[in-house]
Amino acid sequence: MKIHVHAVHFDIDPKLVGFIQNKLNKLETFYDKFISGEVFLKLDKGENSKIHKKHIEVKLNVPGHTIFAEEKGTTFEEATDLALEALKTQIKKFKDKKNEVEHKKQEVTTASEELIEDDY
Repeated sequence: MKIHVHAVHFDIDPKLVGFIQNKLNKLETFYDKFISGEVFLKLDKGENSKIHKKHIEVKLNVPGHTIFAEEKGTTFEEATDLALEALKTQIKKFKDKKNEVEHKKQEVTTASEELIEDDY
């Protein structure tokens, strides 16, 4: 899957890009038809101006749908792991809904084929 990582107002370490890419590639075990993905990394200032919360937004494009997760953590790695869990849940729900719709389409097609055969 092709993933673009964007760092907002700071320079990103290539190791962090590799970490995020490896984590998101693991999502392909749940669903293998991802078109593309975008990751936005931001630093949110907390109550103390010295402490920055790490903020990650992940947008995955699948045929006919977009899956989005947004998480915050003390490190980008922690936020990535939290976002990954949220994405897994959303992907499983999306896949279940898709399979349910396809199953209903097959039932309708089979029923209409039986009606056509009965006419002959």
